[in-house]
Amino acid sequence: MEVVDWELARSAGRRLCPSGPGVSGDQARSAVSELRDLAAMAVEPVRERTGMDAGDAPAAVVVDRPDWVESNVRGFRSVLDPILTAAAGDQSAAINAVSSRLAAMQMAGVLAFASTKVLGQYEIFTPSGQGRLLLVAPNIVSVERQLGVVPRDFRLWVCLHEETHRVQFGAVPWLSEYMTGLMHEFFAQAPTSTPETVDRFRAVLTAVFAAIRNVDGPSVMDAAQAPGQRAVFDRVTALMSLLEGHADYVMDDVGPDIVPSVAHIRAKFEHRREEPGTVDGVMRRLLGLDVKLRQYSDGRRFVSLVVDEVGRDGFNRVWSSPQSLPTRAEVLNPHAWCRRVASDLLE
Repeated sequence: MEVVDWELARSAGRRLCPSGPGVSGDQARSAVSELRDLAAMAVEPVRERTGMDAGDAPAAVVVDRPDWVESNVRGFRSVLDPILTAAAGDQSAAINAVSSRLAAMQMAGVLAFASTKVLGQYEIFTPSGQGRLLLVAPNIVSVERQLGVVPRDFRLWVCLHEETHRVQFGAVPWLSEYMTGLMHEFFAQAPTSTPETVDRFRAVLTAVFAAIRNVDGPSVMDAAQAPGQRAVFDRVTALMSLLEGHADYVMDDVGPDIVPSVAHIRAKFEHRREEPGTVDGVMRRLLGLDVKLRQYSDGRRFVSLVVDEVGRDGFNRVWSSPQSLPTRAEVLNPHAWCRRVASDLLE
């Protein structure tokens, strides 16, 4: 029996998705069409500014919230199912329909919540192994309305960010495999004994209660990790900081040339990031999304300072091999990375 009832996760996740902003059929079709056009428009300026070429990586796909959930369930299944099945081992007989359905509903709930937040995503884990870029149209329309910004400018700004992700994975052949390897390594370090599992469960409950009471403490993601997983998670965090920071840097670097209101958009967007609502605040603490937000700012600062010190081509050495990636400490100390990887370019 599967550890997760994937079909239930897919159907429940789609069903639990909140409806998108109120738009007419014509408005929806117009938004989808414009997003496709703007995604294509973003390709050349991102290629020119990064010095990286995505090659024949698929073009962006515009989706709604339920389709985003379904796509992520398929992706999680392709990468997690073999890991979870192997981890269950001799215990697989004890895994019953109730636990697999519970796991499915937990996944569905998290994905349904996330489906309202994600503007775009480069989908790494796909059954075919070929990544693709997703743009979540209802969320983009919802945010541009909340911010009161020029829709076309905001859509192009988002496309610049997401196109940078397409370039990262399209131009760096080893990157997808490296991320998949990190996932396998992370789950291989999961607790296998009953006492360890109980300890993790208690830590997770403590983190949940702290988040609900707005008390400082570890996120559920932090609490759920066994000691052996934390070192792997540090590498994941460093990589995500690099990827998100690089995309943020590029979108703002290119933006002034082709997005007239980019400064206004950035100011409004940053204010929105920093002031979540009450429910969002609890969920951010529960899921560790505050860490995600720090990845943007820490990563952008890393990219900016490295480019200032060693230039764009010096920064692009980061894509040479897994050994060239910054550590979590180097993300916070860009000069240390420059000394290690690009010392010949330092003055």
